[in-house]
Amino acid sequence: MDLLNTLVDKGLRRELPTREEALAVLATSDDDVLDVVAAAGKVRRHWFGRRVKLNYLVNLKSGLCPEDCSYCSQRLGSKAGILKYTWLKPDEASRAAAAGLAGGAKRVCLVASGRGPTDRDVDRVSDTIKAIKDENENVEVCACLGLLSDGQAERLREAGADAYNHNLNTSEGTYGEITTTHTYADRVDTVQKAHAAGLSACSGLIAGMGESDEDLVDVVYALRELDPDSVPVNFLIPFEGTPLAKEWNLTPQRCLRILAMVRFVCPDVEVRIAGGREVHLRTLQPLALNLANSIFLGDYLTSEGQAGKADLEMIADAGFEVENAGEVTLPEHRASVAGGCGSHAEAGCGTHDGAGCGSQAEAGCGSHADGGVCGSAAAVPAAASAPAEARTDLVSVRRRGAGTDLAPNA
Repeated sequence: MDLLNTLVDKGLRRELPTREEALAVLATSDDDVLDVVAAAGKVRRHWFGRRVKLNYLVNLKSGLCPEDCSYCSQRLGSKAGILKYTWLKPDEASRAAAAGLAGGAKRVCLVASGRGPTDRDVDRVSDTIKAIKDENENVEVCACLGLLSDGQAERLREAGADAYNHNLNTSEGTYGEITTTHTYADRVDTVQKAHAAGLSACSGLIAGMGESDEDLVDVVYALRELDPDSVPVNFLIPFEGTPLAKEWNLTPQRCLRILAMVRFVCPDVEVRIAGGREVHLRTLQPLALNLANSIFLGDYLTSEGQAGKADLEMIADAGFEVENAGEVTLPEHRASVAGGCGSHAEAGCGTHDGAGCGSQAEAGCGSHADGGVCGSAAAVPAAASAPAEARTDLVSVRRRGAGTDLAPNA
């Protein structure tokens, strides 16, 4: 298995695979998916052992977004029957966060729909961060508020935010096909603002929107250049009432190949399985823990995930362990001196110059959020999985937790 052996060796050295090698991973057959998982798993375990970091989403403001992101249930014109509410008060958000932390989460992700925050919104979120950290000193807080204006990242950092999430979602070449109200360059600019402010950058992608293998490789290589500390991988949840409601392009095996490709390209970065894992990975979710070292606990922004207790049982049954608050997530060469969630400064996930390593509405922010493997990359023929059957029964709109009177799932 020359291809996989090569990719493992490169991953252990933090060396960037060639584009042909990355494409070859996506082109492997379902018959070889376990070999792919085993190979990428060696890289994952080298950098992260058997730890799984738990993250918990709090949707501070749901729906009513002016942006037109086609994948998003909160978008302008969405007919999806999601919860709609304005800003949670700091004490409400703190109570919601506490449920996730009690379930074992190490990071709380504060998300708000919208193009980007006003200065008043930054004040609101700053108050919320303080309320959460007053009750939980060691918690990591990641903000996800959309496109940032000058100075806002610095203010969030001063307020105690540890990280900022803003996903690229798809390749630059196809970005205009899913969103017209802002640009790919806008998203890149926000990630760079987070970096410059000293925040741990979190930026990822959405798979399953009809993109090509080349698009997937393009966005992952772009992420490596941006060098975020964490890369959430979302699998499109085709909400009824959104333009992409009919896009059921993913199989569990396809999802595993995508996660493996991300791990090979970004070997020492926190790879997080984000929105859509229950819908598309289904019973193969435990296998994905061999590729990703981070998941969301319980529910997402507008959809329900599997029970938090089931997440914990899955981790234990698969032979992994929940990462505790005292453990540093990232390898030493990437970890920040002060925090433990990691800093991009002088970190890079590759050995070449410039190297570096929701989400959709479910795990990101409001402006929004196949042949053999035995030969060389060039010799690997393509044989795609059969089109996935629509499983609308697995798409469940969130009706509990933040913004409701019902207990959260954590």
